[in-house]
Amino acid sequence: MARPSRWDDPFKKYPASKPIPTESGIATSKQRGTMAATWWSQHVVELLDSYGLGTRMQRGRRYARQGQLVSFEVQRGLLVAQVQGSRRTPYVVTVAAPAPSEAQWSAVEEAMRLRVAFAARLIAGEVPPELEALFGEAGVGLFPGRWADVRAACSCPDWENPCKHIAAVMYVFADRLDDDPWLLLLWRGRTREELLAHLSAATVTSPVVAPWWPLVPGAHLPVAATDGATDLLAGPPTDPAAALQRCEPLDVEIRGVPATDLLAAAYDAFVDPLDT
Repeated sequence: MARPSRWDDPFKKYPASKPIPTESGIATSKQRGTMAATWWSQHVVELLDSYGLGTRMQRGRRYARQGQLVSFEVQRGLLVAQVQGSRRTPYVVTVAAPAPSEAQWSAVEEAMRLRVAFAARLIAGEVPPELEALFGEAGVGLFPGRWADVRAACSCPDWENPCKHIAAVMYVFADRLDDDPWLLLLWRGRTREELLAHLSAATVTSPVVAPWWPLVPGAHLPVAATDGATDLLAGPPTDPAAALQRCEPLDVEIRGVPATDLLAAAYDAFVDPLDT
């Protein structure tokens, strides 16, 4: 007599479930080929692929491409989404990244302030490669180092983590990062507005040369004060090399001499007469 079959029979092979089609679902912009177009979004894909769940990752990519996400939102330190599976009720997925401490974020923000091109490149839709090293200097990674560092959960009955629904959310996240790199920093705990406000506040409290004032030979340069007020500070100029340190490296040589060395010498020659 044949042994009766049960729904949880470990010896029985069940066909792969098919998700319920969605209308106006959230899908990736890439319908074939690689799931990431930039180096920073590729990091997210590599983090997911490093877990080694080949079949689940393939199903996750298929879910992401065919628009099985009903909702998707990036919050401070958290991804929240609903993914339509084979059951009528969509599954709820959350993916939390390890949050840098306030001390680590302060170190990152200060380092960004000293590199004026960082914010401009982020606004232009690009993550400077140096940002990864900058986070490392603060003692924290720009990306989670391994999948075990990520706290992900899904309401589906699959015991594996990441399941295909979590994978679909991460692939959609990587796709969104290609167009909006600020989402990466939001996932790590800082909003675009907070970062820009910090950089702006740090800038207006530092001496800034006012280019519209006439320059008088032998006089100290005027500076702009906070809130649009003007003030003439009689103190000596700041270190001329500081301006060059805040700029991106200039990969230019003039007669075999780096352009930054020539500019530093020019700054020294300009400042020395003012200190005498």
